[in-house]
Amino acid sequence: MKKILPALFAALMICLLTACGSSTAEKTSAPEKSAEPAAQAAPADKILVAYFSCTGHTKTAALEVAELLNADTFEITPAEPYTPDDLNYNIEDCRANVEQKDSAARPALAKALDNPAQYKTIVIAFPIWWGAEPRIIDTFVESFDLSGKTIVPVCTSGGSDVLNSVMNLRELCKGATVTEGKRLGITSKDDVKAWLDSLNL
Repeated sequence: MKKILPALFAALMICLLTACGSSTAEKTSAPEKSAEPAAQAAPADKILVAYFSCTGHTKTAALEVAELLNADTFEITPAEPYTPDDLNYNIEDCRANVEQKDSAARPALAKALDNPAQYKTIVIAFPIWWGAEPRIIDTFVESFDLSGKTIVPVCTSGGSDVLNSVMNLRELCKGATVTEGKRLGITSKDDVKAWLDSLNL
């Protein structure tokens, strides 16, 4: 009996050590599995200010909005940059005139927006061309899924308002909510902030 007890005790210790080692291995590997989905998941409540600007006026206004909203920014750039002649409205067949007269025109983008799914709200800033948004804005909004997002149109203009652009974007932004727009550059920063606050973004 005295010889059997030490042997049983030794066997029991071996079993306990094996179980502990297995448990430790499981605990060590567990965080790697749980961290993987977290690393892939992207927040879906961020705000983006995407802007198209040829002369710099719209860029200035857009960056002010981005600062007020603490938002990310993205510049909408054409694959083929616009030259001064392209924007000369006194020339009947200048590029801007030709594009604006063709509702199906979709100028190509130089780059796509990375990971648009992370943005819940997208402010889109643009100059007014012939009473509406430039066609490259149409290209941008049709380049990814806008379902469930809030789109906020803002424009810069010497005289035209944003109303036509809002109506156009409501047709183009399938599945998104397009808010009332705002013409920038004629109001103070405080007024812009008050308007943005009223949207509850």
